[in-house]
Amino acid sequence: MIYYNMSLFLPCADNNRFCRYFVFQIGQIHYHLCIVQNFQFRKFYPYTGSRKEIIMEIERKFLVTTPPENYEFFPCHEIEQAYLCTEPVVRVRKEDDTCYLTYKSKGLLAREEYNLPLTKEAYTHLLTKADGNILTKKRYLIPVPGREDLTVEFDVFEGKFAGLMLAEIEFTSEEDAREFPPLSWFDRDVTWSGEYQNSRLSKMP
Repeated sequence: MIYYNMSLFLPCADNNRFCRYFVFQIGQIHYHLCIVQNFQFRKFYPYTGSRKEIIMEIERKFLVTTPPENYEFFPCHEIEQAYLCTEPVVRVRKEDDTCYLTYKSKGLLAREEYNLPLTKEAYTHLLTKADGNILTKKRYLIPVPGREDLTVEFDVFEGKFAGLMLAEIEFTSEEDAREFPPLSWFDRDVTWSGEYQNSRLSKMP
């Protein structure tokens, strides 16, 4: 990865405040991120000038001690991920044969998220720059009974965190997320503590 203009300040088109731009290159593509005056990570988009909006991730997370029966028969993804930064979160992930870089803002129930596709070569290179633990897990996609719009992402961790199991559900609104009744096989709700955020796991000794 090649970095440019690490201290360049320019007017921010979004809010008429000044922004700090970090411009870098992965392969033949240039990207830059924009940080507004209070130095919070705000935008992440290709250097071509085409901006893409950050979406909101609204998610509940539960600890699981007894997995649901026959969960192995549901669709599954193999995931490997690591963190270049944890405040804010900048993560690289390989999910099956797809690689991408993700930015996430601070937050527990809801936070900003933006995904940037990566080539396998770029992913492999960035993985060597990551700090802390590399996380590996299998993610099973389990339907929520009575809610065709919701899916449980059931993560069964491997490697250093073998034995850890977490269930996550993404929602389209915070109201729906707060009112959702946990499924019978869910244990403690760990959404609000943040203790099982993957970025925190990456920093555990």
